[in-house]
Amino acid sequence: MSLAQIEYFVAVANERHVGRAAFALRVAQPAVSRQIRRLEDELGAALFVRTPRGMTLSAAGEVFLEHAREILNGVRTAADEVRRLGTPRAGRVPTTNG
Repeated sequence: MSLAQIEYFVAVANERHVGRAAFALRVAQPAVSRQIRRLEDELGAALFVRTPRGMTLSAAGEVFLEHAREILNGVRTAADEVRRLGTPRAGRVPTTNG
């Protein structure tokens, strides 16, 4: 499971439509559909109920959405905390005064 798959899943869950999610993500619709199917295959459960008007979350999708949002929030929080530390990148030697 990749972070991109989780992001795509949350976008489709929010938009209730693959095309609108793809537009919001600025990616092609087939890429979103493909990643959602791969995620469902990996989890062994349908996350969405597909209808002619769009997609709704299945019971498994409702459960996964809560965790997916926590995962994405956790990754954002971790990245923000690391950026705030302002640690020099590998390969750069910090200078010392004195």
